[in-house]
Amino acid sequence: MEKIVILHTNDLHSHLENWPRIRRFLDQRKRENEKKENTTTITVDLGDFVDRWHPLSEATNGQANILLMNEVGYDAATIGNNEGVGNSKEDLNHLYDHAEFDIILDNLFDKNTLQPPIWTKPYKIITTKHQTKIGLIAFTAPFPLTYNPNGWDIRNPYDILPELVEDLRPQVDVLVLMSHLGIQDDLQIAKEIPAIDVILGSHTHHLFREGHVVNDVQIAAAGKYGQYVGEVHLTIDEEKKILKHSAKAIPTETMTAFTEDEQEVNGYLEQGHELLKEKEVADLPFSLSLDIFSEHSFIQVALEAVKERGKTDAAILNSGLFLTEIPKGRVNQDQLHTALPHPMHLLNVTLGGNDLIRLVLEIEKNRLFLRNYPMKGMGFRGKIFGQMVYNGITYDSVNHQVFWKNKPVDPTKNYTFTTVDHLMFVPFFPTIEIVGKNEFLFPEFIRSVVGDYLKAHYPIK
Repeated sequence: MEKIVILHTNDLHSHLENWPRIRRFLDQRKRENEKKENTTTITVDLGDFVDRWHPLSEATNGQANILLMNEVGYDAATIGNNEGVGNSKEDLNHLYDHAEFDIILDNLFDKNTLQPPIWTKPYKIITTKHQTKIGLIAFTAPFPLTYNPNGWDIRNPYDILPELVEDLRPQVDVLVLMSHLGIQDDLQIAKEIPAIDVILGSHTHHLFREGHVVNDVQIAAAGKYGQYVGEVHLTIDEEKKILKHSAKAIPTETMTAFTEDEQEVNGYLEQGHELLKEKEVADLPFSLSLDIFSEHSFIQVALEAVKERGKTDAAILNSGLFLTEIPKGRVNQDQLHTALPHPMHLLNVTLGGNDLIRLVLEIEKNRLFLRNYPMKGMGFRGKIFGQMVYNGITYDSVNHQVFWKNKPVDPTKNYTFTTVDHLMFVPFFPTIEIVGKNEFLFPEFIRSVVGDYLKAHYPIK
C-alpha cells in the first residue's frame, strides 16, 4: 500500500498573521512523511495568495508573497482573481518570475496571441518513488468583464475540462483538480466528471472540516485567510487504484505559535509601509478632508480625478471608500494605499436619459439606508458604504428632477459618467448592470487614479 498526502492552502489574501504557523506546519508534515517509506507529500496553493490590501504586496507588486511561497516548497499553485485582475497584465506576467514552483492553469489565454501565458503549464505529473503518477490540473474563476479589458481571454472551464480530463486521465493514476472556481462549480464538476479523483476547492471561502464526497470524488476546502490548512489522504493499492480517500481542514489556531511570530508578521507590515512611503507622488497645499462638504473634500478631488481619467463630464462615488484624510504636504503611496485600499477599477457607464434618471432615483431611494450600511465584499475594504456623492449631476428632491451640468436630463440623449466597478457589482443600483453600456478602465485601481491626478495637479517641485 502507498500513501499520498496532499497539503493545500487557499485564499490567504495576504493575511500573513498565520503565515509563520502555516510555514512550520507544512514543513513539519513534509518532514514527518519523508520518514515514512510509503508516503508521498504534495503541497499546493489554490490562488488568491496575493492581495494588494497588504502594503508589502502593494509595494512589491506581489513579489514578496511569491518569496514567502518559495519558503514552503510548494509543488504547484494556481491563480485566483486577485492575482488575475488585481494586477495589470504586465505585473501578472512577471509575478512568478522568481517562483520555485509550477503555475498550473488551463483557462487563461493572452487576448492578442490566444496562447496561454508562458508562465503557466496546462498540467503537472508527479511520479512517486513507487511510480504512481499524480496529475494536477487547475482552473480559475472566469470573469470576462474584468479579465478581457486587462488583455486576457478567460474561458469557461466547462469548454475545456472534459477534453483535458479525457487526454490526461490515461497518463495518470490519480487526477487532482486545483479549483479556484467556487463551491457550486466544484460540486457540479464532481457530478459530471467522476474521472477526477480529488477536487481541491477555493474562491468562495467555503470550508469542509472533514471533506465532502460527491460521486466518489473527494472534495476538500480550507476556508480563507490561512485560518485552516487542508490535508487529503489517499491510499493506493498495488494496481495503482485509490483504495481509500479522506480529507480534513486543520485549524491554524491549533498549530504551534512562537513568541517571535508577531514580530515577523508586524515586520511584513512595517516593511511594506516603509517601501510605499519612499514613493512620493505630490505636494498638497491643503489637507484632503473626509467631510464631503468641506472646501477641500477628499471625495470631491477624487471625483475630479476619475472624471479626468474617464474623460467624462460627471462622476459618482460613495464616501465610504475614503478611510483616512490626506494631510497637507508631501503625499506618498502609503497614504493613498491606507486611504483607498480597495481593489477597484474605474467604470465608464453610458445610459440613456430615462435610464440615468432611474439610476439617480435608485441612488436617492437607497441614500439613507446606505449611509451607515456595513458593506462587505466585492472589493470593498472599508467599514460603511457611506454617502453617495455626484459631480456633474444634481438632483432636485422637491421636484424630483435630475440635472446634467445644470441642465435637465434629456430622455432622448445618452450620457456617460465615471464611477468604480464596485457600484455595478453591488445589488443597490441594478440599472448600471442591466441597461448600462459599461467600459472597464484598466489597469489602475482608484488609488492610482487619484495619485496620478494629484501628481499632475500638485507636482513636487
